[in-house]
Amino acid sequence: MDTDAELPSIVAGDADAFGRWLAGAERPVRESLRSFAAVVDAEAVLQEALLRVWQVAPRFVPDGRPNGLLRLAVRIARNLAVSEVRRLRAVPAEPAALEASLAEAEPPPRPPDPMLREAIRACREQLPAKPRQALDARLAGGGAAGDPDLAASLGMRLNTFLQNFTRARQLLAECLRRRGVHLDVELGA
Repeated sequence: MDTDAELPSIVAGDADAFGRWLAGAERPVRESLRSFAAVVDAEAVLQEALLRVWQVAPRFVPDGRPNGLLRLAVRIARNLAVSEVRRLRAVPAEPAALEASLAEAEPPPRPPDPMLREAIRACREQLPAKPRQALDARLAGGGAAGDPDLAASLGMRLNTFLQNFTRARQLLAECLRRRGVHLDVELGA
């Protein structure tokens, strides 16, 4: 199919004709940018290229071969992508390398679950005072302070602190289970 059938109307400024042309041209232009997808924002390049095609279409002179405006759009898109690669000093990837990278990639992290966060907060509030203090101290310490220092800051002996912390973990886990939270699933175990 020759997409240049809409060219006279596009040259005259008919946006609907450009929309019809675009319906047939967008996919080939997008596919021409595939090798650049890993190093540039291909969608932004595509949008910029199509905008430029709309702007230069009134001055476009067909060369007699089919799909002239489409060929121009592909050239504009690829030139924009190359300019962006140069600006970023990046190297375009081969499609096979992109597929291999996607296959090796880890799944994206799950977003925080507000219901899980609320369940943890509610269960934490139900903890007895001493186990809760031990848990809070360990969390606030963030691994920077050792257990002997945390115990001393709470006025507890080390053994008492460790017993309280262990009890807090057990009580928290039991409360979460009662609320339907499966810790092995949530922790990815």
